[in-house]
Amino acid sequence: MTIRVAAIAVSHWHALNDAAYLRHLVAMADVELVGIADADAGIVARRAAEVGNPPTFTDYRDMLATLHPDFVIALGRHRQMAAIAHDLIDAGYPFLMEKPMGINAAEVEGVAAKAARRNAFIAVPLAQRYGAFAARARELIAAKAFGPLSHIYVRINRPGPARYPAWDCAWMLDPAEAGGGALRNLGPHGFDMFLHLTGEEAEVTGAQLSRRAHDVAVEDYASVMLRSASGVLGTIEVGNGFPRDGTDGEWKLAGRDAILTMKDDVVKLATAAGDKILPGTDMTSPYFAVLRDALDHWRKGLAPPIGVHDCLRAVRLIDQAYASASAR
Repeated sequence: MTIRVAAIAVSHWHALNDAAYLRHLVAMADVELVGIADADAGIVARRAAEVGNPPTFTDYRDMLATLHPDFVIALGRHRQMAAIAHDLIDAGYPFLMEKPMGINAAEVEGVAAKAARRNAFIAVPLAQRYGAFAARARELIAAKAFGPLSHIYVRINRPGPARYPAWDCAWMLDPAEAGGGALRNLGPHGFDMFLHLTGEEAEVTGAQLSRRAHDVAVEDYASVMLRSASGVLGTIEVGNGFPRDGTDGEWKLAGRDAILTMKDDVVKLATAAGDKILPGTDMTSPYFAVLRDALDHWRKGLAPPIGVHDCLRAVRLIDQAYASASAR
């Protein structure tokens, strides 16, 4: 079966850059990109030219009414996301929506509540779960290789904020449109990893933000401390401070008996017996896998592999972190 997919609000940079959803869709043999929409006619035309010139629309409601796609990829400004999600649920469309799905937890809670009532299919691409670090960590946790867990550390420091205007997304530097900076945008990956690996709820115990590097209206770096229900500690650092295209990143899961790390594409397990290098992967590129998995789950009638409630748990922690930082 060919899956007819339409994409909404493709001015978001992930349409063609980083996650590159449109590029992945046109590379899938069983997917047809039937249309893309964005309120900016110039941007939607440029996006279309990069992926075979599918039909374009400046109103996504018109696109949906005209094309009746099987599945929708929903992007957009953070300020727009919750409203788009409500429209798609109301119209009965299964969809994948970029995080954070709103500018605060209250907006995401409204989407999650409606999705639960309507049994809606909403996938969220928290794609770091598909990387080598998460996969290996889960295997080792299941094998009880760590003993009692002690702490988790995640650092994701991506290129500077100038990339957003260059990608037609200057709104990312406007707090009213983006709901924050690096913490709102990159934080979901770090917090979701903590929640995913501990399998527990958590609370923020401290946070600090900085705008020193780039002096724009949103933070370009954030450091957050958190604690799981059983006492596992976490430190999440996210930023837009890397001086070129790439990532300054590190992932660590530590317990009494072992420490698993990933840094510079090298996954290493440290135990009393010594260090072992394990297969690694580029931590910025698992989006084909997350998109493919979401489509396959929907086609099989299964629940989303990662859904709106997973996103909500991470966004609640982000809101706690902003509150903690503002109280300093």
